[in-house]
Amino acid sequence: MEKILVLDFGGQYNQLIARRVRDNGVYAEILPYTVPMETIKKNGYKGIIFTGGPNSVFDMSSPHYAKEILDLDIPILGICYGCQLIAWMAGGVVETAPVSEYGKIELTAKNSPVFKDVPEKSIVWMSHTDRIAQLPQGFEGIGLTEDCPYAAMQNTDKKIYAVQFHPEVTHSEYGNAVLRNFLYEVCRCRGDWQMDNFIEITVEKLRKQIGDKNVILGLSGGVDSSVAAGLLSKAVGKQLTCVFVDHGLMRKDEGDFVENTFTSLFDMNFVRVNCRTQFLDKLRNVTEPEQKRKIIGTEFFNVFWNEIRKQNNKGYFAQGTIYPDCIESGKGDADVIKTHHNRVNLPKDVFFLDVIEPLADLFKDEVRKVGEKLGIPKELVWRQPFPGPGLGVRIIGEITAEKISILQNADWVLRDEMAKNGYEKELSQFFCVLTGVKTVGVMGDHRTYENLVAVRAVTTDDFMTADWARIPYDILARVSNRITNEVKGVNRVVYDITSKPPGTVEWE
Repeated sequence: MEKILVLDFGGQYNQLIARRVRDNGVYAEILPYTVPMETIKKNGYKGIIFTGGPNSVFDMSSPHYAKEILDLDIPILGICYGCQLIAWMAGGVVETAPVSEYGKIELTAKNSPVFKDVPEKSIVWMSHTDRIAQLPQGFEGIGLTEDCPYAAMQNTDKKIYAVQFHPEVTHSEYGNAVLRNFLYEVCRCRGDWQMDNFIEITVEKLRKQIGDKNVILGLSGGVDSSVAAGLLSKAVGKQLTCVFVDHGLMRKDEGDFVENTFTSLFDMNFVRVNCRTQFLDKLRNVTEPEQKRKIIGTEFFNVFWNEIRKQNNKGYFAQGTIYPDCIESGKGDADVIKTHHNRVNLPKDVFFLDVIEPLADLFKDEVRKVGEKLGIPKELVWRQPFPGPGLGVRIIGEITAEKISILQNADWVLRDEMAKNGYEKELSQFFCVLTGVKTVGVMGDHRTYENLVAVRAVTTDDFMTADWARIPYDILARVSNRITNEVKGVNRVVYDITSKPPGTVEWE
């Protein structure tokens, strides 16, 4: 199978590059900039893409790579920091730009294999404070902007290309064309990567890795763990045991739905552990978001491991981790945005042969595609994303049984109304938040002082960035009216119009 190496220099959105490559029918894998040269040489890559990053190449503490990589006779594409790094490695000059470029900028492109079918003038997405001041010997400029004289360059003899902008983001009008041209015009890829290949390769890999051993999966009932369960079930059948920890922080009636779905759908062993009271005790008087996440994550695993100890399993441990979980919990040089529940360390007294994360390189939409290919029903594959800590990160402040009930009922109304209007198909994720704020209201002839509920809804194609959804006012009005009338303890509803960034999808 053809492979493209995405060499990671620590940017926050580097997985988007690999995803765009896969979308164009070529398999991409990500390795850190610390990977040895010998590994790159022996893996037979059709091409290498240098990613962006937050550093300056002339700062010697920044991520760098051996200059010999430019002489491997493998096509290379540099993006943003990767563009500057190629210039610096090849003997050019990189400097702090007099004018930084952020956001949408007009690019003037010249004739080049990577700009095939790209207009001379187009909009690209820039995010840089440094720029190439002098081209390396053997390179020529093939793109410029008003403030960046070398926004793109090439060395056709060595098949090395570099762009200062980000072709992987949708804001770059012809960004996908640039990536596709690199893959097919420069690297001469055939395009033999499809989701069927991923399933076939992953199932075979799981069979070889697991052998005749058992495997345990922590099942939440969400899309990620469900698809991971499907892959594992396809690979090893009854050797798989799924443990479902019902911490009482799920959506209304969701625990029963999860159990009924998985006991009828998969060939596996299913274990449900009900432990709501235990979680509430641990969360009493806790208000700080990261502390709540860690308590829920730690307690989840305490319950989970206690169940595993009962079964005395000596095989493998599996998780439904996907890439945004990894990068937001901290990956390489990236900052920790929030700790995900499946990033908690394993207990020292429980031993597994290895940890298996079959979806760790996929985005949510790719996971859904895998689920569909596996034959998992659409009502499960296309369920709304739900955080591991559940409603615990949608209740601001201390978590109590009363607050859980209020939020479950408000959230049920929101989902019911969206389903009735058919608007749920327009949204990537939507939910209610119990804000921890009380406001004065009037119901009948009486003054009330009750809870404020916020409605959050976003649209996105990768969950690394997201925009707030423009839900019609009449739908929002019905949602507000129903929540304030049907949910005891709520007298006000507001709508969140914050995008990601600067916010995150979840409030905590």
